[in-house]
Amino acid sequence: MIRQNIVILGGTGFVGRHLVARLAADGHAVTLLSRNLASHHDRLLPPGVVLREVDVYDPTVLRQAFTGADAVINLVGILNEAGDSGRGFRRAHVELTKLVVAAMQLAGTRRLLQMSSLNAGRGQSHYLKSRGEAEAAVKASGLDWTIFEPSVIFGHGDGLFCRFAQLLKLAPVLPLARAGCKFAPVYVGDVVEAFVRALGNRRSIGEVYELYGPEVFTMAEIVKMTAKARGLTRLVVPLPDLLGRLQGFVFDFVPGKPFSSDNFRSLATDSVGGIDGLHRLGIVPTRVGAKLPEILGHFDDRQTRYARYRAAR
Repeated sequence: MIRQNIVILGGTGFVGRHLVARLAADGHAVTLLSRNLASHHDRLLPPGVVLREVDVYDPTVLRQAFTGADAVINLVGILNEAGDSGRGFRRAHVELTKLVVAAMQLAGTRRLLQMSSLNAGRGQSHYLKSRGEAEAAVKASGLDWTIFEPSVIFGHGDGLFCRFAQLLKLAPVLPLARAGCKFAPVYVGDVVEAFVRALGNRRSIGEVYELYGPEVFTMAEIVKMTAKARGLTRLVVPLPDLLGRLQGFVFDFVPGKPFSSDNFRSLATDSVGGIDGLHRLGIVPTRVGAKLPEILGHFDDRQTRYARYRAAR
């Protein structure tokens, strides 16, 4: 494998942490761009990885950061915004992507790997609309681009099973909006492998890869699987759309936004895919059952350590 100089935006997030570790292990020189180093001061970076605090919305800074790079990976994404206007999604997904494209063109760096989402550009949610606009900007860029469209991603520290494990620990009854929405969860290790294989494969240029797992579950089934794996007896109550919409509206004003009106709109479209991108890249998908005990066991260990820490204070 040829060693490359890679610049990553959004590399301190869930997927980014796994991808950075893999790229560093493969011998690549990795630079992470972050707007706030203070929030990552306790993060141990692998050898060969540099974390730089920059304003990623500054075109000059981006051009300087991309100069001399072999590839740029844009993982930036948000699931919720302040309010419900769509401005936060457009800024994070569309405006930043356009800045990245322009800076790469000026820097002479051609290879771009762009994270997106299944159903990008479909439906009525600001999230999916902005993902679709970002994809359109990438496709029109003239760069050597590859786009990845994952379904919901699972793994250590995910926002799926680990998130529901936290909620179920507190709630004996869980009212669930869009309980019948379907997902084909994809393992974070498979997503990382897709990025790695595409990075070293010129045939992936100009391609869009849908990344999804081999199993389809409803939202309610995912919650029940989590409860069972945690040894909990919990009641899942599917909400009619009227109450689900109301739940999203109420949570719009809750700090941290565990759910939102835009989440409700996104869940109107099943996240199951149609053309298997993992298969196209020669990757055998990981089944949920093969990893769930490990994921929630890891979650248990972390929660136990935290509880002991609080008790000792």
